[in-house]
Amino acid sequence: MAQNEITLKVAEALSQRDIGQGIARLDPKTMNDLGINERDLIEITGEKKTAAIALPSQTDIGLGVIRIDGLVRKNSGATIGGEVTIKKAQAIEAKKVVLAPTENNIRVQGDVRGLFQGKAMVQGDIIGSQIRTRPASMGMGFDSIFNDLMDFSPMKEIKFAVVSTKPAGIVVVGPNTEVELHESPVDVSNIEGVTNLVDVSYEDIGGLKEEVKKVREMIEIPLKRPELFDKLGIAPPKGVLMHGPPGTGKTLLAKAVASESDAHFIAINGPEIMSKYVGGSEENLREYFEEAEENAPSIIFIDELDAIAPKREDTQGETERRTVAQLLTLMDGLKSRGQVVVIGATNRPDSLDQALRRPGRFDREIEIGVPDAEEREEILEIHTRNMPLAEDVDLHKIAGTTHGFVGADLESLCKEAAMRVVRRIIPEIKNDEEIPEEVLKKIVVTSDDFKSALKEIQPSALREVLVQVPDVKWDDVGGLDDVKQELKEAVEWPLKHPEKFEKFGVRPPKGTLLYGVPGTGKTLLAKAVASESEANFISVKGPELLSKWVGESEQGVREVFRKAKQTAPTVIFFDEIDSIASTRSANDSDSGVTKRVVNQLLTEMDGLEELEDVAIIAATNRPDILDAGLMRPGRFDRHIKVDLPNEDARLSIFKVHTEGMPLADDVSLEKLAKQTDGYVGADIEAVCREAAMLTLRNNLDAENVPYKYFKEALEKVKPSNSPGDQVQYI
Repeated sequence: MAQNEITLKVAEALSQRDIGQGIARLDPKTMNDLGINERDLIEITGEKKTAAIALPSQTDIGLGVIRIDGLVRKNSGATIGGEVTIKKAQAIEAKKVVLAPTENNIRVQGDVRGLFQGKAMVQGDIIGSQIRTRPASMGMGFDSIFNDLMDFSPMKEIKFAVVSTKPAGIVVVGPNTEVELHESPVDVSNIEGVTNLVDVSYEDIGGLKEEVKKVREMIEIPLKRPELFDKLGIAPPKGVLMHGPPGTGKTLLAKAVASESDAHFIAINGPEIMSKYVGGSEENLREYFEEAEENAPSIIFIDELDAIAPKREDTQGETERRTVAQLLTLMDGLKSRGQVVVIGATNRPDSLDQALRRPGRFDREIEIGVPDAEEREEILEIHTRNMPLAEDVDLHKIAGTTHGFVGADLESLCKEAAMRVVRRIIPEIKNDEEIPEEVLKKIVVTSDDFKSALKEIQPSALREVLVQVPDVKWDDVGGLDDVKQELKEAVEWPLKHPEKFEKFGVRPPKGTLLYGVPGTGKTLLAKAVASESEANFISVKGPELLSKWVGESEQGVREVFRKAKQTAPTVIFFDEIDSIASTRSANDSDSGVTKRVVNQLLTEMDGLEELEDVAIIAATNRPDILDAGLMRPGRFDRHIKVDLPNEDARLSIFKVHTEGMPLADDVSLEKLAKQTDGYVGADIEAVCREAAMLTLRNNLDAENVPYKYFKEALEKVKPSNSPGDQVQYI
């Protein structure tokens, strides 16, 4: 090896800001040894030759690695874990480069030279045209490279193939470079020499660090280094089953593995192998496995595996049973499969035939779960990579408020935010005309766009249960200061500051029971606590869980808790809990459904399975009939009585309900608060509403609400609770 070059191990890019920019991150010591300065051009040689801009990586000192993204890896013919040789290259400004899009239906208008300004390329490379809207935040002196981009319209990332360069070899697009674009796309596989190219890299997968690592261990090592297994005298893993909620990235991960390992990739959508002819489905399966063996090393990816391999005892059809049996023999029959790995994906692992889930078939099961806040931020960075974001967009904050969102939900959120921008500018665009430059410069996604989009996009895991994001703040609840404080401590603090409870070694309260006379604001308090704690909110009305079918009511309870765990942090609110959790007795007249529902509730709240980041609030105006098992610590730890409001509380309730109401000068809220002794919050709201209605009845053009109509309203609206109703709450 020459003095001026060095061999390094390839690793994935760490920062989303580097993706698509033709950047290689190196150990500063390596850069020093080779005389490479920051932003110098380097030549990277794997199976092919390409170029990249060198930047230092402080996290890789002494590790002997080079961090490059999926595009640069493809261009150099290297894979993660492989080796490449690097040396300093001479940056020659290109006189002319000829590019062609790699996708159909691409229309590029105007001067595009600025999109590629400062990019290094070699004939045969695939390059991206990404736009950064905030180059200053990138540091590392990138302003100079990306300044020209700011004058160009934002566009989605388009991949271009470098058809030719003049002069040949490594060139850089400069201010005087002529950039020629072909209108017709080119076949990428011819340029890259790769068949079945799937254009997804590991950097396109947000979060899932551990899962990617497990999958790579299971799949890449057997395909690339089969001799290791021969030496150890063991058979390599044959299959991986990925399971988890829909939209978490199972299919995307399989595509990335196929793309990164350069293996022959066969994608099968479960239902498409089924045939109407006897034996046709089994034959289709055999053909796929034969193709994989002929082109080994291969990956067979079966999406929606549960569609073709259900439990044989649960299925009525003979076809399904034969298909399952065929799959079993293909995966672990007498015939050796060689270098063929099967990846299965399903969101219903429990419905798969048990014989498939044993070692030798699907050796490893990997759960692809719901991402946490840090992983959500990474996913948002990926989906906003090519999006012109305003300065006020804080992805960290958005990630913190999107609890329970999977990757697909976050992608949908970004699309919805972008669509709002489109809706704003559509009126300014005339038909069949190019979009004016001043309009293009307005295409910026703001923080308000994301806020509006959040109101429409719900976590997909919660769509089946009744979910609402309450827009109720603590200030919207008049009075009840003591109750609000207790709720903050019991619900909001554990969800927002779990580390504080860990520090003191205490377990936060699990459940909170709100009880008191009707109309005091129990449901309103639950909404406020869900909104203020920025948690998902599942509202369960007691009676709606009950079903005439045996087992359905208990299943409803299980489903609510399962969804809550999936999308944690979640607040579950049981309204009118007395309807489903009344005292169990021997002479129940409801065929024992109450007993079973109560038992299910007891085990869900305090069973063997721990509830993480799930707060339970229940409201009732009949605490005397609730089952004693629910009332003990560990279930409903806190019992909070929501009392009749006193004078001060009634005043604050009046202030809440008359906030947007034009009041006459003679209206004294203090006087009204004195006159409404025994009134609850709902009664006071009714008084305010009635006073406004009486005003409008008298004069539709009235400017304000005078006191006399409040007096009339008090005559009509009496306290809804008599003293006798309140005995049970004492």
